Amino acid sequence: MTIDFQTDPSKYRHWRIDTDGPIATLTMDVDENAGLFDGYQLKLNSYDLGVDIELADAIQRLRFEHPEVKAVVLKSGKDRVFCAGANIRMLGGATHAHKVNFCKFTNETRNAMEAAGTLSGQTYIAAVQGACAGGGYELALATDHIILTDDGSSSVALPEVPLLAVLPGTGGLTRVTDKRKVRRDLADVFCSIEEGIKGKRAVDWRLVDEIATNSKFDEVVAERANEIASRSDRPDDAKGVSLTPLQRTITDNAVTYSTVSLELDRDTRVATITITGPDADAPADTDALAAQGADAWCLRFARELDDAILHLRFNEPDTAAVVFKTVGDPEKVVAQEAFLLANDGNWLAREILLYWQRLFKRIDLTSRTLVALVEPGSCFAGPLAEIAFAADRSYMLIGQFEGDNRPEATLTLTEGNFGRYPMSNDLTRLQTRFLGEPESVDKAKAACGTALDATEADDLGLVTFAYDDIDWEDEIRIFLEERASFSPDALTGMEANLRFAGPETMETRIFGRLTAWQNWIFQRPNAVGENGALRRYGSGIRGDYDTTRV
Repeated sequence: MTIDFQTDPSKYRHWRIDTDGPIATLTMDVDENAGLFDGYQLKLNSYDLGVDIELADAIQRLRFEHPEVKAVVLKSGKDRVFCAGANIRMLGGATHAHKVNFCKFTNETRNAMEAAGTLSGQTYIAAVQGACAGGGYELALATDHIILTDDGSSSVALPEVPLLAVLPGTGGLTRVTDKRKVRRDLADVFCSIEEGIKGKRAVDWRLVDEIATNSKFDEVVAERANEIASRSDRPDDAKGVSLTPLQRTITDNAVTYSTVSLELDRDTRVATITITGPDADAPADTDALAAQGADAWCLRFARELDDAILHLRFNEPDTAAVVFKTVGDPEKVVAQEAFLLANDGNWLAREILLYWQRLFKRIDLTSRTLVALVEPGSCFAGPLAEIAFAADRSYMLIGQFEGDNRPEATLTLTEGNFGRYPMSNDLTRLQTRFLGEPESVDKAKAACGTALDATEADDLGLVTFAYDDIDWEDEIRIFLEERASFSPDALTGMEANLRFAGPETMETRIFGRLTAWQNWIFQRPNAVGENGALRRYGSGIRGDYDTTRV
């Protein structure tokens, strides 16, 4: 089954978007009979990947299609339950690879929700009525303000350890301590009980921000939403950009878009992504950008590359390496970025730059060996250079291939490479590359705007290797063959460790712990064995645990 990440509100089965001036309401009302796979029902507003695909789409559309929206109220459409979290039957029957990729995508979606508030002025509020457990509470944790109804039964809970023998897989433990600053010993109590925490105690422990009685709940939510909206700098009367369907063709060995192509070589287990740069000048002004809408190259390429990366993650798990290539005029890429940077006070230009930031993070977090090939005719410049810096290895050709009349390979740095697209560690990719060598970052910055040839880029440390045409093909072939021969598990661990040097942040801890802990715990018999807690959940029989501590 091919998993498709493209949807729109007319196709939603699980969410509703309603807007009223500066306030939007995002209602979770999961269709229990519309699971992505067979074999389970999505009862009690529980979710699977299909539910989260719709949520990710809704978050994106609220940012681009509704610039007037300044606060988003996240609520349940069901009585007495906010969200029961990830569906247990789905988790119990899913492959290990699907579980881990599902948790990663869910985390990225929640990060996008948080970023909407901190960077886009579109703040999320969780209006919690009823049971809010596991991934449901993790969903609430991703908002900036949680209001819990004080009705004697509504509660928040992270019951995975006592009930399921796993951990909250979408950042729950980390957000409780790092984001909400819950005291460690109280967090230990909270994560060790099945029934959760209610009312005033939930506020006292910082698990929620405020409580309200049922009779005043809607009034309090509306008051808080309007108060938060009043602090936003989003425009009141701008026209949104419709995120029209992507134009793509999917065949057995390729996915083709207007600016991106994905080719699969199943024998070598290598995927090649080629990005075509802009064929037109940057928009003349922000009105022209708005008129182009989703057809603007700067937005179109990001949406297409995002979709290609997700397609690879979920539908091509056997792929060992992803090779990135670019084709086009680097000066046009630089001009597109320069236009956005010069107009970042405009809501749409800002949203596109922020989308690029999220896209590059998605690439950083993709568990495949990433390779950039800087060849003649390429356009690794500005934002596209970020992809080369995200790669585990980058190769650049010295000179030309024999008989090749394309422009010589160059790499161009811009202002954007020095702060606009931070990684999850809050450093730029160049700061991470040159950790402990700030002088190397300064030397690179001094070369901003210059089309660097292979020798110059190599001297600055911007590429891993620079080869001439005699060695080019063999060196790359040998590397890709070697990579395909290594253990995928070992490579995932190695690459994740090496990509995120430097300081820890809440984001790196969430993804690092996901990689290490969930990869291990989700494979243990205590959780997924025939007598494990995930398999026995709902049967009335507790899991049969191997009690050895390791």
